[in-house]
Amino acid sequence: MQLDHSSFKHIEHIGIAVKDGEKSKHLFSLLFNATSYKSEAVTSEHVLTHFYQIGPNKIELLEPTSEESAISKFIEKKGEGIHHIAFAVDNIEEEMKRLKNAGIQFINEIPKKGADNKLIAFLHPKSCNGVLIELCQEIVE
Repeated sequence: MQLDHSSFKHIEHIGIAVKDGEKSKHLFSLLFNATSYKSEAVTSEHVLTHFYQIGPNKIELLEPTSEESAISKFIEKKGEGIHHIAFAVDNIEEEMKRLKNAGIQFINEIPKKGADNKLIAFLHPKSCNGVLIELCQEIVE
């Protein structure tokens, strides 16, 4: 069976869970010799995001704003570090349908608004060799 690899356009960003956003922004600004281009609260996820653009790549720092946050629970269980890899797609609903038909489990069954003007959906790590994968579609207004 030949697969069409054009469904995922590129890595949209890599998400990194951090305890202290300001301290981490300072560290990553030094590492990248760049400042964060955007900080944005995603209240539904209880998280504050900080984005860096490094050439064609983006890094998203994820700072929990509540103990209810999945990021807070992740840090408590695994410590700070890489949380997820996000891939850009043209049509998130079609991709979700395609992947569900292939047996992939999702954490959220319908796309939701995420940071950086995106519709997002997360694939369950149990379906992806332990890796949390996020699908991202640019919201066109």
